[in-house]
Amino acid sequence: MTTEHVDIRSIRSRRTWWQGTVRLLKSAPPTAIFGMAVIAFYFFCALFAPWIAPYSESEIVGKAYELPSAAHWFGLDQIGRDTLSRVIFGARNTIGIALLTVLISFSIGGSLGIYSAVTRGWLDTILSRFVDILMSIPVLIFALMLLAMAGKSIANLIFILAVLDSTRVFRLARNTALSVAVQDFVEAAKLRGEKLPWIVFREIVPNILPPLIAEFGLRFCFVFLTIAALSFLGVGIQPPTADWGSMVAESKTLITFGRPQPLIPAAAIALLTVAVNFVVDWFLHKTSGLRDEK
Repeated sequence: MTTEHVDIRSIRSRRTWWQGTVRLLKSAPPTAIFGMAVIAFYFFCALFAPWIAPYSESEIVGKAYELPSAAHWFGLDQIGRDTLSRVIFGARNTIGIALLTVLISFSIGGSLGIYSAVTRGWLDTILSRFVDILMSIPVLIFALMLLAMAGKSIANLIFILAVLDSTRVFRLARNTALSVAVQDFVEAAKLRGEKLPWIVFREIVPNILPPLIAEFGLRFCFVFLTIAALSFLGVGIQPPTADWGSMVAESKTLITFGRPQPLIPAAAIALLTVAVNFVVDWFLHKTSGLRDEK
């Protein structure tokens, strides 16, 4: 096969992928389109925060609790930092830490869950009982205790939440992989002499990917809200790093004076959570094989 034929095939493949993506987006309901637009906007702000924000996240630019103006759209906080700039940088810090935490939790829980489902035996029993113990303890209370013992650093926050959240991922990955591992095509692959990596990545993972992707979105929301709650309580992301949870805590007294400043980071948290749930709900409906009633 010549290089020209390979180029033509690659061009056709990209064109087909693009057309399929366009058709998929056109079939999305308004709620999913709204969710995707909000998520894209948030990630744009997170990636380009230093160029979008008028000031740095810790720069003092005026008097404490200065009212909104043309120079400071959302006013200033308790030490004179620009609230709009801190909200923009908060997108980078809160979303970035939550996303990294979920990626680590899926790496731990997903790999152990799939491996346990395929191999079974004593390792599966030990991991399942250990996961049951961890899941019986409320995550927020357990995280508060561990952070108080280990110290209030971003590395400790990510590691603790990733380990605690990996228990939920382990349970889902094990159950879904277990239902696939007993199917005839997996048994046939074993009889052909296929190795464990081939069975996992060619037979099991493609069949459990949709629920795992949906769970990724839900886990992101859960971790995102947990980080915001821990920061609100003072044990999450520490100042002067901008974080939406800590911003609500720092300005909550302004509510009694009729100032909407603490509602701005709270609204940012709520909007992202709703947007992700809209997209996950549409994705689950799309991958379930159900059709919309007309």
